[in-house]
Amino acid sequence: MSTPVTLEDIFQIFQRSQEEADRRFAEADRRAAKAKAEADRRAAEADRRAAEADRRAAEAKAEADRRAAEAKAEADRRAAEWEREFSAYRAENALIIKRLDKTIEGLTSRWGRFVENIVAPAVLRLFQEKGFQVQEVYQRVRSARGTRHLEIDILVVDDDVAIVVEVKSRLTQNEVRQVLNTLNHFKSAFPHYANYRLYGAVAAIEIDKDVDTYAYHQGLFVIKQSGDSVKISNDDDFEPQIW
Repeated sequence: MSTPVTLEDIFQIFQRSQEEADRRFAEADRRAAKAKAEADRRAAEADRRAAEADRRAAEAKAEADRRAAEAKAEADRRAAEWEREFSAYRAENALIIKRLDKTIEGLTSRWGRFVENIVAPAVLRLFQEKGFQVQEVYQRVRSARGTRHLEIDILVVDDDVAIVVEVKSRLTQNEVRQVLNTLNHFKSAFPHYANYRLYGAVAAIEIDKDVDTYAYHQGLFVIKQSGDSVKISNDDDFEPQIW
C-alpha cells in the first residue's frame, strides 16, 4: 500500500526546487560576473595595449621629427659652408683672373711695343720704296679733341701725305675693321691733316688666315715680318684706298 503524499511533502519538494533554482541563478550570476570581469580585464588590456601603441607611435614620430630636424640643420649647415667656400673661391678666382688679365694686357702691350719698335725704323724706307716721298715718322700720336679720343701707333707724313700704321701683335679681321674705323675718324680728330691724302697700313708678326687678303681688298698696306726686318707684302697691282 503506497504512502500518501502530504502537504508537508509537497512543500519540501517545492522548497528543494526553489533552493536548486536559487543555486542555479547564483551560479549564473557568478559566471556572468566572472565573464564580465574577464571582459573588463580584456578591454582594459586592449586599452593598455592601444595606449602603449599610441605612446610608441608618438615616440617614433618624435624621433623621426628629431632626425629630420637634425638632417635639415646639417644640410643647411653644409649648404651655408659650401656657399661660404664657393664665395671665397669665386672671389679668389675673380682676383686671379683680374691679375691674369692685367698680366696678359701687360704682355700684349709690351709685345705690341716690341713689334712697333721693329716697324717704326723701317716705315720711311718701306713707303719711299713704294713711291711716297715721306720724311717724318711719329709714334704714339694722340688726339683728345672734343669727345673723340684717338691714338695712332705710327704716323708717317710728308707735305700732303699721311699714312696711319696700326701695329698688332696678332692681326685679326676685327682688328682690320677697327683700323678702318680709325681711318674714317682720323681727320676729324686731327683736322690739320684735313687736306692730306690719307692712307692706311697694318703691321703684325702673326696674321690670321686670309686676314692679310681681307686687309689688301680694303685698300690697306700690309706689313709683315721678313727675316730680321719687315716688308710691305702688297704686290705692284695693289691700289691703296685714299681717305
